[in-house]
Amino acid sequence: MQHVLDVIRLLDRPQTSGELLAAHLRSVLAAARQETAEAVGSGTVPGAAKAVRAGRGEPVIEVREVSGEKGGTDFVSVTVPGSRGRLAGGDAPTLGVLGRLGGVGARPERIGLVSDADGAVAALASAAKLLDMHARGDVLDGDVVVSTHVSGWAPTRPHDPVPFMDSPVDVLTCNREEVSDAMDAIVSIDTTKGNRLLSHRGVALTPTVCQGWILRVSEDLLSVLETVTGEQARVLAVTTQDITPYGNGVHHINSLLQPAVATAAPVVGLAVTAGTAVAGCATGASHETDIAAAARFAVETAKEFGRGAARFLDPAEFARLVELYGPMTRLQAAAG
Repeated sequence: MQHVLDVIRLLDRPQTSGELLAAHLRSVLAAARQETAEAVGSGTVPGAAKAVRAGRGEPVIEVREVSGEKGGTDFVSVTVPGSRGRLAGGDAPTLGVLGRLGGVGARPERIGLVSDADGAVAALASAAKLLDMHARGDVLDGDVVVSTHVSGWAPTRPHDPVPFMDSPVDVLTCNREEVSDAMDAIVSIDTTKGNRLLSHRGVALTPTVCQGWILRVSEDLLSVLETVTGEQARVLAVTTQDITPYGNGVHHINSLLQPAVATAAPVVGLAVTAGTAVAGCATGASHETDIAAAARFAVETAKEFGRGAARFLDPAEFARLVELYGPMTRLQAAAG
């Protein structure tokens, strides 16, 4: 929750930027390292020295400014190496955590943090937690790559049943900047309040989407979700058109599953939801506790996925589906 509050404080201002958030994340890493070093030097904290020796590799925090037809935005990416991850020469899988959104603000039309910002806040808060853990010696097995973008001056656009936030850059650009071939699975976090499909305030999981297939909901991830929320897991209904690329002229619930069109890896959407239809450009509509639950889900999934205890899909069952009915990758292709 503290990481969520810190990120919101930095995003909810006209001067917000990727560099501002990157500086914050670097300060989280530096502070945790300093506290750990002091604990080791004092010799008063059992296991402190062992924890420091456990870490491998250096986290990387990057910012890339990208401009589009409707303005510019800053992509922030954080790579946290694992003890057995590929960056360390190991074989533990890599998880991608993406915060999807149009923008964190809709200035000058709207003043303040918009509802659509929840995905970015959750992703950046999870990155801060992972950096803090890594610096203190709680190093996960697999590498984790967290990515989102920051724009306080994004446009809005009409959508049924309530208006959406638009983005300064198109979805193809977002996918190119955020989705990496290094990701063996992806958790995509997005505000999903502008609909009447799930009347529940909190977070909800989607079925796994892989190479154009909508697969069964992961039992492992349902367990993670129920653990972090303390409630029965909610599942968001997903249709075939929701997993096709934007720009094909059909209705999409939102951009929650757009990363699935840009990767062969399995993708699961984590939707931040509401009890009523709330516009993505609405301000005063974010609930910090729900965002914190989304961030905790990302962190706990990273722990379990990296050590091989959480599967997004059953590989044998997926292979059988493709054998029986053929590939569905045509659904990942942009409309001609």
